Amino acid sequence: MKIAEVIHCLEQWAPRSLQESYDNSGLIVGDKAAEVSAVLVCLDSVEEVVDEAIEKGCNLIVAHHPIVFSGLKQFTGADYIQRTVIKAIKHDIAIYAIHTNLDHVSDGVNHMIADKIGLQKRNILQPKKGELKKLTVFVPVEHMEKVQEACWQAGAGKISTYDSCSYFTQGSGTFRALEGANPFVGEVNQIHHESEARLEFVVPARVKSQVEKALIATHPYETPAYDWVSLENRDHSVGAGMIGELEEELPWRTFLTALKEKMNVGSIRYTKSPKEKVKRIAICGGSGSFLLNDAIGQNADVFITGDFKYHQFFDANGKIQIADIGHFESEQFTTELIAVKLKQNFATFAVLLTEVNTNPINYL
Repeated sequence: MKIAEVIHCLEQWAPRSLQESYDNSGLIVGDKAAEVSAVLVCLDSVEEVVDEAIEKGCNLIVAHHPIVFSGLKQFTGADYIQRTVIKAIKHDIAIYAIHTNLDHVSDGVNHMIADKIGLQKRNILQPKKGELKKLTVFVPVEHMEKVQEACWQAGAGKISTYDSCSYFTQGSGTFRALEGANPFVGEVNQIHHESEARLEFVVPARVKSQVEKALIATHPYETPAYDWVSLENRDHSVGAGMIGELEEELPWRTFLTALKEKMNVGSIRYTKSPKEKVKRIAICGGSGSFLLNDAIGQNADVFITGDFKYHQFFDANGKIQIADIGHFESEQFTTELIAVKLKQNFATFAVLLTEVNTNPINYL
């Protein structure tokens, strides 16, 4: 089994096109063509994790956080980033990161948190813009269902919690096949009129190429007539954060006590709750302060995330309770999530969870 096959599996799940512009998800160190001996999954691929990979015979580390965010100009071992990269290269260990792209998929980081705390009726908190396209194709009426089904199977027509979505109108198309053409219908050098359907789909940008291949493979014409239009609509199936509801209302202090236990948190920094009882909960693994207004706008009672700064707590403004459980703590179960995905898809190598605590923050 090649590293490239593992990467393909991970990127089918969390396409790199979904990562933020500042991010550096993907293969950071290593050769895609190398055989996989075993995989070590971690949050942070620091030097101690590389040592662990060496000891356990793992030649691929899959981390949530990239060890390199921006370009390195020297490799002198001057800091922990350089030392990690140098050691990984010396020992032929590949490092792959699956970061904000995994944050943005509906069955990613926030899905795991929602499972842990028992959220139901889940939706993306801030759906992503610029991720939708509209495909319009003209196809002979009697071939419409075949093309329609192929596009659906390739990922077209999925809108929020619906699939097999499309729209068609019927009309008449004209064309003339010139010398050298091999028309499916009509004659060379003669104007032909064909009863055609105008078939339209909404398509996530991340599956555009596979939908286009399916369209071309099933369309009867030599040169199908189709076009793509970029949409400004938000894609409600991907994006930052998540919001859902508890099975029943709980007193806010009871909820925070349960949260501390379920998320294995040493302490929680929180603001006063504007309500005695809470039910609607917003979450964001990692640093989520940028989503506070989204959480307020969607009437969340509590917003759970990490890395709030002192003055940002004032922004709750009596409208919501902020519960800062810490960056590492909010994402610690992401390693389990990644490991499960790999074990479901590969049986030819071991998938191990790191035993190294990479949290740089300690508590007394």
